[in-house]
Amino acid sequence: MLALPAAQAVTPAGYYPFAAGTRWSYSSGEQQVVGPAVVHRGVTVTPVSHQYGSTTYTQDLLELRADGSVWLRGVNASGRLTWFTSPLTVYPPGPLRPGMTWSSANGSVSLRARVTGTSAVTLSAGTFNALTIRTDMTQAGRVSTQTTYFVPTLGVVRYQTADGSVIDLQR
Repeated sequence: MLALPAAQAVTPAGYYPFAAGTRWSYSSGEQQVVGPAVVHRGVTVTPVSHQYGSTTYTQDLLELRADGSVWLRGVNASGRLTWFTSPLTVYPPGPLRPGMTWSSANGSVSLRARVTGTSAVTLSAGTFNALTIRTDMTQAGRVSTQTTYFVPTLGVVRYQTADGSVIDLQR
């Protein structure tokens, strides 16, 4: 895990937009919906549901820490919860800037991410100056790479999956 200086400022409110009721609709047909915070295993987590139509396929349980970082504590898929005793860092405290890196592991999964730069992204939802984040996830010895285009206070406006598919925010 990346060691951060003790004097680092707390992430500005709303920098990572995980307020209950926030909803993103993507070109793949997926909708991501933020639910109200709940306590699970003594940890306050914010559920983010991944839906197609009215069916939720997976749900990420995110811990939004006081320093502004976002941690993946667990994943609920098909009614089966996988809880990470060592959570994965989704985002470090912001603001993000090119060259920043972070990593974490929980034994079976490791994650390494780097802000590689900025990109102008034009979508049906608008034109954005996005931070480009490369994430390498290793599981069972296989590395999967995803590129995410993140806009502070708005969220992920585009991502490119490991197979090269490009998914854009629609609204």
